[in-house]
Amino acid sequence: MEKISKILIANRGEIALRIIRACKELEIKSVVIFSEEDVNGVWVAKADECYPIVGNSVDAYLKYNKIIDIAKKTKCDAIHPGYGFLSESAEFAQECEDNSLIFIGPKPQHIELFGDKMASKEAMKKVGVPVVEGINTPITDMDEGKKIAQKIGYPIIIKAAFGGGGRGMRIVHFADDFANMFESATNESIKYFGKGDVFIEKYVQNPRHIEIQVVADKYGNVLHLGERDCSIQRRHQKVIEITPSPLLNDEVRQRLCKISVDAMKKLGYESVGTVEFLVDERDEVYFIEMNTRVQVEHPVTEIVTGVDIIQRMIEIAAGDKLKYTQEQIQFRGYAIEFRINSEDPQNNFFPTTGTVKKYLTPGGPGVRLDTSLYSGYTLPTCYDSMLGKLIVWALDWKGAVAKARRALDEFHIEGFKTNIPLHREIVIDESFKNGEFDTGYLDTNMDRFNMDAQSSISSEEEKTLKLAEMVKQIKENNLVSLQNNFTLY
Repeated sequence: MEKISKILIANRGEIALRIIRACKELEIKSVVIFSEEDVNGVWVAKADECYPIVGNSVDAYLKYNKIIDIAKKTKCDAIHPGYGFLSESAEFAQECEDNSLIFIGPKPQHIELFGDKMASKEAMKKVGVPVVEGINTPITDMDEGKKIAQKIGYPIIIKAAFGGGGRGMRIVHFADDFANMFESATNESIKYFGKGDVFIEKYVQNPRHIEIQVVADKYGNVLHLGERDCSIQRRHQKVIEITPSPLLNDEVRQRLCKISVDAMKKLGYESVGTVEFLVDERDEVYFIEMNTRVQVEHPVTEIVTGVDIIQRMIEIAAGDKLKYTQEQIQFRGYAIEFRINSEDPQNNFFPTTGTVKKYLTPGGPGVRLDTSLYSGYTLPTCYDSMLGKLIVWALDWKGAVAKARRALDEFHIEGFKTNIPLHREIVIDESFKNGEFDTGYLDTNMDRFNMDAQSSISSEEEKTLKLAEMVKQIKENNLVSLQNNFTLY
């Protein structure tokens, strides 16, 4: 077993803060790096040590030689990459190992394998996991792509071969659209992943997107923490995540979990990860990809199982055996996560920016908010638009939806537009309340959602804001009472 007493967190924002909190509970010192734009980040203040990296925006968090140098100079034992940035870089993981630093994540060879979408499909197919029909090698030639698409049969989907997260992905329903979609997918793939290689596979129409959370130690022990339903997406980007899925029956659920655990055992996988599937209308399942990192949506799994996924990652990296057997994992209730983004629902969800002027957060039983936002914070313009995640929990699905509705009504951010109005519309939609949705849900329903009142807030929030303003006036004017102008409730 390797002792970990200090960890460098090679990330920013809410996930950096989440890792800091896990470190504190494990009595491990935390070190963060930060770019010029992030000097006022709350995670920078919360860490035990913080060090600037020269460079603007995203580039600062990709300078792995500099990151490793800081880790060594500050006598860190390990590096946690969080998600995004270098979290799925096999090269970075290998550099950590070569410099006697523990990479808190999978082995470099597994990161490399699952970073190559075609190679991972072949590997999973060999260990008995069903996959979607498609080509076996990535391509860059449009004419070759047209022939492959014709052979597979439309509709097909074009996917970036060396990336994920919905980037470099296009659905093609008709042959006449192939050229434009192919060019769009390859250009986006080059922009985000540095390579224009794509692969083509049969498109499963309106499936459910289900992922299985796995945890594996260095001794061949693998267990699952159930599934998450990620079907509610916009442009292949996850918007809401749920566990357990209200759409799955137990037979399909158990099949997916068994397939995932068995595959990870056969491949010798270590650390946490998610095995992602499409499930069609006939309950046929198809592997699509493996994410070799902690997921944005990991909190919902933590809530229903009580397992701290970040802490388990750290312990596994240190050489600890899993603390639990599969039989000891208990699943309780339903949890829903809402990704809160700085974007304008009325302007095609274009990213927004600004300074947080007023900030009212939800609370109460069964409500968790993972964010690094605070009143007075000015959003950098160069990062992903996600501000944080609102997570709710209740014993049953109906209760979880009700909890979500209440929490979203309490949530108010003033200073720029967010997607909170979209979430408010979703939780009162009858299809969502009945657990009836698939990956086409938002495309089908977006036009009828009313998101005009971005700044509209509940009557309770209005009272809270008025009270706050009244107290401010009392302090400023030394007044005893403003009851003549304001009715207290």
